[in-house]
Amino acid sequence: MHEVITLQFGQQANHVGTHFWNAQEAYFTYGDEEESPVDHDIHFRPGHSEDGTETFTPRALIYDLKGAFGTLRRDNALYGAADDPTAIAQQMWAGNTNVIRTEQIQQSVYQQHLDQGLEPPTLSPDTVRYWSDYNRVFYHPKSIVQLQEYELNSALMPFEKWATGEDLFDSLDKEHDLLDRDLRPFLEECDQLQAIQMITSADDAWGGFTAKYLERMRDELGKTSAWVWGLEEGGRKPRVANVAQSIYQISSQASMYIPLTTLPDVLPPYVNLNGSSKWHTSALQLVAMESMTLPTRLRLSQQGRSSFADIETLLSNDGNRRIAQVNMSIKDPAELEGEADGHASQHDSRMNGFTNGTHGHDDAESKDLDIDMQPKTANLTGERGQQSRRTHVFSQLQSLRGKWKSSLEIEDTNLASRDRFGHGPRIESHQSSLLFPVVDSFPQVFASGNTVQKLAVHATLSTTTSVAQRIRAVERIARSIIGIDEREALCDGLVGICEEYEDGWDSDDDSDDDS
Repeated sequence: MHEVITLQFGQQANHVGTHFWNAQEAYFTYGDEEESPVDHDIHFRPGHSEDGTETFTPRALIYDLKGAFGTLRRDNALYGAADDPTAIAQQMWAGNTNVIRTEQIQQSVYQQHLDQGLEPPTLSPDTVRYWSDYNRVFYHPKSIVQLQEYELNSALMPFEKWATGEDLFDSLDKEHDLLDRDLRPFLEECDQLQAIQMITSADDAWGGFTAKYLERMRDELGKTSAWVWGLEEGGRKPRVANVAQSIYQISSQASMYIPLTTLPDVLPPYVNLNGSSKWHTSALQLVAMESMTLPTRLRLSQQGRSSFADIETLLSNDGNRRIAQVNMSIKDPAELEGEADGHASQHDSRMNGFTNGTHGHDDAESKDLDIDMQPKTANLTGERGQQSRRTHVFSQLQSLRGKWKSSLEIEDTNLASRDRFGHGPRIESHQSSLLFPVVDSFPQVFASGNTVQKLAVHATLSTTTSVAQRIRAVERIARSIIGIDEREALCDGLVGICEEYEDGWDSDDDSDDDS
């Protein structure tokens, strides 16, 4: 079945994950409806509830800190209520018991309406407190893993330093064997595992936790595809030491490492983003992640189907390039009609008529897309980045949702990619009629004059020289702030990663650029 197991680490990652699972639920079809192009068995697992009822729940492990789950509990409508802790205590102790309860978190109005089968109210950044406030799916109890050692937003023991995450994983793994306890039950349910997909914050302690988890997982699973989506908070000066460690440690173990900023430096006018709302910023990240991985969960009968392994082969291009960047543009599907036939290569790919010039052959369409999800090196110094020389693209996967191009254009692009003697970037293009679903739990951050129910997305995942430019900027700053014991191995490792993106490409003139 080519299953994919998703691991989520931390608040931002779980906001992204909640949007992801809500979108997957929207692809289900019922009764006489046409069969969904998405193969649900890839991301969902069949099972049985306590009363024998058949269930279908995400293949997911959700890690977060104490107090971070809101009203989400391991028990739910599918798997029954948990035993009363007061009753358990009284059974185990013959004497008097004194139960101290913390204040109960009140269920969101949105969840109350879902439970009652009513149409839920419109959400806003003010009404979303936790990622569970707008969750629309039921999880298996084993999917929920609360780490009691740290509390969300604690001032006394903040979960921020990269080494803190490493230490927490080591202590928990020594006590419980986390992979055996948490991951193995999901692995044993898979007939033909396609990949492990990990979503994590990369600029706090979750980066260290994820790196250790991935290292242990490699011992168990060998060469299984492992993709890591590293989330970095934009709009503020980042924790460069954490970012440097995540890039070096995680990318050396992952099959692909894709950093995604919460807040791009430049946003087109059609994006209305509240940068202080994780509900909003995770929505932008999810559209990029969900669209780029769409080909990996389509049915075998669908055109444009691919696998994680195929994409890795394309992007590495016989090299060792494991870090990629995402660019995208988004439109109201109605605006695409009439553009693909004869005008696709010249059309305006922006909502509200926003345009941004043309692009050269080396840009492989990344410059034609107006949302760059790669965290910017300008944020590392607090300065606005300068425009560097034209970015060289080594390889690129294009994922198009909606008719951005004609079938002939798609075919020409893919034929050129298979030319062994061709010059320029290796590009593969996958186009699907399946649009991104804007469900009621998803914020209306993309405006085109009217409220939209579906989005046409043109996204690219690329290995480019701009990856090396950013990592060199990270390395320069890390060299000045990281202790001497760690500095040499870390900085030399970052330089080694950069060289993979510069070999055979004249980079002497742009190695000092910070864009």
